[in-house]
Amino acid sequence: MEKEIKVRVPATVANLVSGFDVLGMAICEPFDEIFLRKCTTPGIKITHTDNFGLPTEANQNVAGVSLMAMTKAIGNMQGGWEIEIHKHIKPGSGLGSSAASAAGTVFAANSLLGNPFTLQQLVPFAMEGEKLASGAAHADNIAPCLFGGVTLIRPDGNAEIIQLTSPDIFVVVLHPQIELKTADARNVLPKEISIKDAVRQFGNVGALVAGICTNSPALMAKGMIDLVAEPYRKKFIPLFDEMKHAALSAGAIGGGISGSGPSVFMICENRQVAVTVEIAMHKKFESLKIPFHTYLTRIQTKGIEIL
Repeated sequence: MEKEIKVRVPATVANLVSGFDVLGMAICEPFDEIFLRKCTTPGIKITHTDNFGLPTEANQNVAGVSLMAMTKAIGNMQGGWEIEIHKHIKPGSGLGSSAASAAGTVFAANSLLGNPFTLQQLVPFAMEGEKLASGAAHADNIAPCLFGGVTLIRPDGNAEIIQLTSPDIFVVVLHPQIELKTADARNVLPKEISIKDAVRQFGNVGALVAGICTNSPALMAKGMIDLVAEPYRKKFIPLFDEMKHAALSAGAIGGGISGSGPSVFMICENRQVAVTVEIAMHKKFESLKIPFHTYLTRIQTKGIEIL
């Protein structure tokens, strides 16, 4: 059995506008790298090579909590772990930073141990990390991170993961360099919605899933309308409506808030359109004098990769 491993973990876009807590996709950029070593010393030692100030105590770190849940499930395991995280997915970006640490760590540990768990079985362990990060054990970032591509989560208590066909699209992401905590973004959501809005939302999610599976831009566009989260969360993102309108006018199929924000994503049919959309979003946001970064990327169909 190998004693150390290095993995590349993709960023993820959750919700995909109307698919609140049930849809997500992995993207090629940005990504984290995690180096995991099995050692004889008991416990979990965590090292970060970034300046984000994340905790290194195992019970306060999403990677540590997820690995502890997995280790507990194995039982009677000797020794401990050393985790070195090279994080390029900024915490609070809305691009699945906590999910990358949680999913990447349990994936790496599972690989070192000879894969005693399936990807589906790893999901609950990684969700413990998400619970620590946001107060809710959701899988919409965890699933695409582990499985790659576009995933649908059926929240039946076990978070059943359904892999969808990945459409042939380009993704433009604009990440304002401001932090938005997932817990804060969840707190602004309504506790209840009307039957009328629920039915409309069901129809939108159905159209989006059908559009993804058939690679139909028209259907995807019809399905990327959100009545549940975007109307309440967009207030946290400066010039959100203006940016979205500029992107759609430049030819984007659709898009919205990535996860809980503040990143905004737009999907495009081809690279030429994506370049135009990126420029349009860039021009709109740069007037605010707030630092930001853009990514022109594609869907990462492989999920976590062993390096």
